[in-house]
Amino acid sequence: MSKKFTYYPIGVCSRQFDIVLSDDGGVVESVLITGGCAGNTQGVAALAKGRPTSEVIALLKGIDCKGKGTSCPDQLAKALEKAGES
Repeated sequence: MSKKFTYYPIGVCSRQFDIVLSDDGGVVESVLITGGCAGNTQGVAALAKGRPTSEVIALLKGIDCKGKGTSCPDQLAKALEKAGES
């Protein structure tokens, strides 16, 4: 049974991340990002699919968008961290 998680990002154009992780939470099975720049969010979701959550977090955490202090990729990293806590 996969682990499903919904995250509401803060400080970005995207409004919602629907994430499916492997049973143990160790691999990203899918990411659906609602809102934001469609091409970028689809690309980030496609690149995350099938990768270990720890790898995705390491790659995306801290990416900034236009001086906001965060970005959709950074928010995905935060979502995956939060999913790991639950």
